[in-house]
Amino acid sequence: MKKPKFSGNIPSHVAIVMDGNGRWANARGLTRVEGHRAGETALMDVIEGAIAAGVKYLTVFAFSTENWKRSPDEVKFLMNYNREVLLRRRDQLNQWNVKIRWVGTRPKLWPSVIDQLVAAEKLTKNNTGLVFTMCVNYGGRGEIIEAINQMLVDKDQGKLPAKITDKTVQKYLLTKDLPDVDLFIRSSGEQRISNFLLWQSAYAEFVFMDVLWPDFNREHLWSALSEYSKRNRRFGKAEDKPKGR
Repeated sequence: MKKPKFSGNIPSHVAIVMDGNGRWANARGLTRVEGHRAGETALMDVIEGAIAAGVKYLTVFAFSTENWKRSPDEVKFLMNYNREVLLRRRDQLNQWNVKIRWVGTRPKLWPSVIDQLVAAEKLTKNNTGLVFTMCVNYGGRGEIIEAINQMLVDKDQGKLPAKITDKTVQKYLLTKDLPDVDLFIRSSGEQRISNFLLWQSAYAEFVFMDVLWPDFNREHLWSALSEYSKRNRRFGKAEDKPKGR
């Protein structure tokens, strides 16, 4: 496997909004679902590229809580597609020592999809390589609201500390076992985060790439990693460097 070379730091946690499947398909006279099918190859290449680069965590937006607003035919396809991708690819990912995780909520999600997500988690739970998280039926605002509601329940039961901190909230998030996002990538040229990992991306570096997801590959990922390596992450701090001194 070809290994890229970078002059700076590599992000530990990379999050990706895999956008542009529909536009890719329509531009070729195909239906949107054909674009989703084409995106599977891109995803597998990016996973392999992340492993080669030394990324520890890769989280992708596979189906949002807002995606239920799409046409019934597309929603039905996406449900079947997420299930079938897991069936086709989980053994290969297991061979790559990838640990598969699911982040999302159960309401409305097809039981057959949940079954495959849970089965993939169980199959790969002891793997020690890349942690690959599929966000299926996930929304950032919903995650935070549910965390607040659960904290209120625990408060009534005397289980909540008197002072709420970042670490307190983190324990109630669906992503509580994941570190904050270092690099947030979105394909297709759109420049928005679309309710994805809102809390976790507070200090992420953003890279928006003008390439539709089915055309995305490891080289694009590595380009984003290279851009990240050049960034100066100050986390609110400032550097006083007057020009000429």
